Amino acid sequence: GDSSAVAPLLMGVVQVCGNEEAFAAIKANGSVVTWGSAIFGGDSSAVAPLLTEGVVHICGSQDAFEAFAAIKANGSVVTWGSANTGGDSSAVAPLLMGVVQVCGNEEAFAAIKANGSVVTWGSAIFGGDSSAVAPLLTAFAAIKANGSVVTWGWAAYGGDSSAVAPLLTEGVVHICGNHVAFAAIKANGSVVTWGGAAYGGNSSAVAPLLTEGVVHICGTQEAFAAIKANGSVVTWGGAAYSGDSSAVAPLLTEGVVQVCGTSGVFAAIKANGSVVTWGAADTGGDSSAVVPLLTEGVVHICGNGGAFAAIKANGSVVTWGGAGGGGDSSAVAPLLTEGVVHICGTDYAFAAIKANGSVVTWGLADRGGDSSAVAPLLTEGVVHVCGTGSAFEAIKENGSVVTWGGAAYGGDSSAVAPLLTEGVVHICGTQEAFSAIKANGSVVTWGTAAYGGNSSKVAPLLTEGVVHVCGNQCAFAAIKANGSVVTWSDAGGSGDSSEVASLLTEGVVQVC
Repeated sequence: GDSSAVAPLLMGVVQVCGNEEAFAAIKANGSVVTWGSAIFGGDSSAVAPLLTEGVVHICGSQDAFEAFAAIKANGSVVTWGSANTGGDSSAVAPLLMGVVQVCGNEEAFAAIKANGSVVTWGSAIFGGDSSAVAPLLTAFAAIKANGSVVTWGWAAYGGDSSAVAPLLTEGVVHICGNHVAFAAIKANGSVVTWGGAAYGGNSSAVAPLLTEGVVHICGTQEAFAAIKANGSVVTWGGAAYSGDSSAVAPLLTEGVVQVCGTSGVFAAIKANGSVVTWGAADTGGDSSAVVPLLTEGVVHICGNGGAFAAIKANGSVVTWGGAGGGGDSSAVAPLLTEGVVHICGTDYAFAAIKANGSVVTWGLADRGGDSSAVAPLLTEGVVHVCGTGSAFEAIKENGSVVTWGGAAYGGDSSAVAPLLTEGVVHICGTQEAFSAIKANGSVVTWGTAAYGGNSSKVAPLLTEGVVHVCGNQCAFAAIKANGSVVTWSDAGGSGDSSEVASLLTEGVVQVC
């Protein structure tokens, strides 16, 4: 109740929010003043530079609350106070853009984004962990042999394509999805989009550029980038997720041959082997620190949640972006000077396959960056690597599988180990589970049940004939040799395709 220490600052106040032992006030200029018990949020010095302007709302919620969350005019969120009760939002920081509302209870926060999605953090038992219901907020799109498209899942995320249905009855040859929208390329090179309007589902701002000539589309979480036949690039969707490429537009008018995205940043390879990046600087949008290495010779780029890894023609690797999440590969640099043929990422780690079949990993240890526990199995014979959000799997030339990383995210495959000793030909991941196709067309799954790790409900349909499996964030869809589709996720959502089941009995050739 004593604000004397900040009294000179308490003029022009437009909102005050309080909890049991602290207050936070927003001033007309968008700055914030806090006072009271430090551990309850009265001390905001750790985030002070972020609270000098632009704050439009503060949430402190109920009586026993020990943290604050502030929404800024640009849709970002700043949190402080007790880390365990929501004061530390670092685990979901990349997702806290485009926020329009924040609500808190005693020990957790939930933020609603402009695209209708929800981000939660804080104490798990108070709602800070929403993973159990996350699978309900996903969608799939399937292309049939006649070029028509079938969609299902969460309507706002692209599961409902009725608004563009007349454009999806024929001629679709490829579909790309981000977290909340889809973009389909038609045989004539035009593009059709649907889903979250502000995040790529509405491409009207660039529509004249998407009527012909598009040959490839790539997405970040909430934006798209399309390469045209003339080598130019068109972007749209959430500006904070690199849907706005105006800063590098002169470099994207010709010669682009590949585009790759992290969660919110794009990187483009040009025909001369140089690289152009745009988006948030700290997650890969700023490649200036390694630009001398990216002026020529780059043949492939892989992005994870916040960093990039580029393979050069000589087999060496260049990394940049979030240092802890794989942007800094100095710890394994001697192993990345030659011979790398493929790279795959989890959210915050990378795994590289070398020409001799060995694997090199780096990034956050608990996200798959530390493979020491299975190192003897990764010295030779690896032919494929795939990742979930926090774990990797490697297929070896004898058809066996090696897994590491977050145990609950697929890094522990011990429950199905006898089924993974031979015959595996392909593996796909969701955010927290893996699905493996064997040579006999059967499927083996493991990882978090709610994310597709438990396929027991459709097991009789997965004993033979599966030729392809696709995963979105939280569910799997398998295409069988007869063109039918089988979907699953223990929590339902897009794993339940019953509403369009009659359209998925034959003729499906791609699922995204």
